[in-house]
Amino acid sequence: MRREDKEVKDKLVIEGILKRSLICTIALNDTGYPHIVPLNYGYSANTLWFHSAPEGRKIELLKRDGRVSFYIEDYHRIETAEVACGWTTAYRSLAGTGTVEIITDEAGIRKGLDILMAHNGAAGKMEYREGQIGRMVVLKLKIETITCKQSGR
Repeated sequence: MRREDKEVKDKLVIEGILKRSLICTIALNDTGYPHIVPLNYGYSANTLWFHSAPEGRKIELLKRDGRVSFYIEDYHRIETAEVACGWTTAYRSLAGTGTVEIITDEAGIRKGLDILMAHNGAAGKMEYREGQIGRMVVLKLKIETITCKQSGR
């Protein structure tokens, strides 16, 4: 990281961002340009979980190459000043890489959905309609690298 003064190494801060934030943007390998997709997610044990339709561009790209980059923003705020060059942004965010596995079995889908629902505020055991489970997959992103940075507060 170029600006070491902005790097966050505290594992509790990083874990807090992963547990608190709601949207993760993933970048997938495509021909010539990355394909980015913002997704709501669940987090547990160094793994991000997403739900998805079983077909589409995202799934086709993941089948070709499951390696992804991801970005999660904890907060941001513009801080104004009297002169334009004094303006800045206070922020905390993290970025990383990992490999996505496409989960298609019912037990795996239910596990991923339970994690996603709990992360987003659901309490207790979740019930899913059988017809819904069969029309989706779960994406399991195992985090391999992660960096975190912040400015201001």
